Amino acid sequence: MMRRLFRHRDARLLLAGESFSMFGDRAMLLVLGIWAKTLTGSSAAAGMVFFVLGLPALAGPLAGLVVDRVRRRTLMIVVDLFMAAVVLALLFVRGQGQVWLVYVVAALYGASFAVFGSAQSALLTVMLPDELLPEANSAFQTVREGLRLIAPLAGAALFAAFGGGIVAGIDAGTFVVSAVALAALRVREPEPVGAEHRPRFRTEAAAGVRHVVRTRPLRQIVVTVAGLLLVVGFAETLIFAVVDQGLHRSPPFVGVLGAAQGVGAVIGGLTAAAAIRRFGDGALVGFGIVLFVVGDGGLAVPSLGGVLPGIAVAGAGISWIVVGFYTAIQRRTPAALQGRVYSAADTLVSAPQTLSVAVGAALSTVVDYRILVAIMAAFGALCGAYLLTRRIPPMAPGPAGAPPGAPEAAIAVAGVPPEPPP
Repeated sequence: MMRRLFRHRDARLLLAGESFSMFGDRAMLLVLGIWAKTLTGSSAAAGMVFFVLGLPALAGPLAGLVVDRVRRRTLMIVVDLFMAAVVLALLFVRGQGQVWLVYVVAALYGASFAVFGSAQSALLTVMLPDELLPEANSAFQTVREGLRLIAPLAGAALFAAFGGGIVAGIDAGTFVVSAVALAALRVREPEPVGAEHRPRFRTEAAAGVRHVVRTRPLRQIVVTVAGLLLVVGFAETLIFAVVDQGLHRSPPFVGVLGAAQGVGAVIGGLTAAAAIRRFGDGALVGFGIVLFVVGDGGLAVPSLGGVLPGIAVAGAGISWIVVGFYTAIQRRTPAALQGRVYSAADTLVSAPQTLSVAVGAALSTVVDYRILVAIMAAFGALCGAYLLTRRIPPMAPGPAGAPPGAPEAAIAVAGVPPEPPP
């Protein structure tokens, strides 16, 4: 199947363009934090960069509404070119007085992720046959995690050697490459639903959430992932305690653990498509949670022999969760609702994660990190057990994004009728 994906001209172009763009993103985002720290001398100022970056995700449903009202490829090109101009504004940063520019760029970056991610997911359902969606999601996840191993280091090295301006210039160039690749696609998108066929704004904006709630398999997957992320955010703080108290290493050793997780995530990305064909989207998410729980247990072992393999296994589990989650959204959502459902689901799982990061940071000051690791593992095990004991039927054959027999106009106006109760 992966060979068939790479024989698809548009798939090759999109993946190539986005690989450049993701490299620029990974490098630039770390540099924004380093830049804020360098300008102000404050770690809190650096942390605020990532807080600002995440804020636009709260408006995800509105981003999905925009995505469903326009042609997705055109929107993605506009976002790319806009962000190319935005990051070049960093060339005007000269000292602490311009640190506000760093925050503005971070906020716009976050907004671009909300729009672009939703549009790309929806575009894939038009561009590719249904059976190639797992391969496409696996390929993007593999590239994303692979770049996580090298792009931040490259960005930090360039910043140290030449300053932030050179990183901003490279990042702008990668956005342009992505836009050119998108412009070269031959995919033909259907005409967006006209204004005369749209329901009231409130009804239209809430259609994504309604679809998640009414589609039982999708609801079970989204609720389970949201539940897992209620505790996964603990790891953002716990990892420093693992390095300090468990391994007795200095803080920079966190980078080694990040690399180990990245290796596991790449392996998970490479195997996710085959696994989803064998088990289905819901089971893949469930098995991914199991891998995460098993790997998470390794963090409580005060030795590299436990921590490094554990965090690699957890990384593989995360890739399975990601690929299963987004493939479920694509396959179980009508074409006219793709943007809104993606954004709604993304917001529903992002909010618990943001909360858990804050809770984990607070608990880490009063609770032994091994207890928090145990809580993560126990809660994760419950989530995995719940999902693996649900009867989640595979998708019926049909074109991507449009379940058989679903009238497109009726879906766009009225939403999708609820499934019969279990």
